[in-house]
Amino acid sequence: MTHAGLPRTAGFHDGELAVQRRAGVGGLAARLSGMLAPGRLSGGAAQFLAGRTFAALTARDRNGRLWISPLTGPAGFLAVEDPTTLGVRTSPAEGDPLHGLAAGQQVGVIVIEFATRRRFRVNGTLADAGTGALTIDVDEAFGNCPQYIQQRHLTPAPPVGPAAGGVRHGTALSPRDVELIRRSDTFLIGTTHAERGADASHRGGSAGFVRVADGGLWWPDYQGNNMFNTLGNLAVDPSAALLFADFTTGRTLQLSGRAAVDWTAPGVPGDDDRTGRRVGFTPEALVAGDFLPLHASDVGPSPHNPELTDLPA
Repeated sequence: MTHAGLPRTAGFHDGELAVQRRAGVGGLAARLSGMLAPGRLSGGAAQFLAGRTFAALTARDRNGRLWISPLTGPAGFLAVEDPTTLGVRTSPAEGDPLHGLAAGQQVGVIVIEFATRRRFRVNGTLADAGTGALTIDVDEAFGNCPQYIQQRHLTPAPPVGPAAGGVRHGTALSPRDVELIRRSDTFLIGTTHAERGADASHRGGSAGFVRVADGGLWWPDYQGNNMFNTLGNLAVDPSAALLFADFTTGRTLQLSGRAAVDWTAPGVPGDDDRTGRRVGFTPEALVAGDFLPLHASDVGPSPHNPELTDLPA
């Protein structure tokens, strides 16, 4: 298929390189730059995607605001149509901020199997956004390490629809929103770059690793693969979107706003992994509803989760 978006070039972009240099890992990251070459969905990737039931999509709504939304379906709802085309046999539900999203834009998808702590990212152009289905022309496709993924066995739950618990639109966090964030051990984050397009990524840690203060939230950045795709995007474009989910009830909280990287002295309170980096997020719009028809009652914490360092004695 012909890509409708901007052409991609291999290697890291300006924001990623800047963060890598500041973190002192430019040489280590350079060894991984080949992962960002124009992507193809190989046989192994196709097999992994075909068996999954959960993904998240980063895109812009009809007003240009960035969101990240859950995509769910039975095994096979993600289908590799050819090495550069991913078919998604669903679309954001009615009431979701990305319901009815426009084709022709850059999007990012992250696909996660929580039970085995595996994840895979696909970035590209939304070539078609028909009723109940999406088609993505693939620009980048690569796997990520299992660090900080909490183990869950998600099972289908009866779809209750967003109206069951009500869909709430707003700009300020409610006490219920704050409670969900503070007990979350997982969230998804969407970011974007003017030339490279959208990206969807995962963040995980012990419950409480996302802190809420002064109407916003922040979390420490943990040691990772040194590519800094998310932080690199934020270095040049503060647009960001977050997705929190209650995996026992299916309740979701989607936030759209602005984020920035804050460089601190390593080991200050809250710098759980001693990286000297944290991300602050200011919400500008939110949607809360029942958009996750997959539930899990038990969780196995990742063995890599750092201990929280700013808890009361």
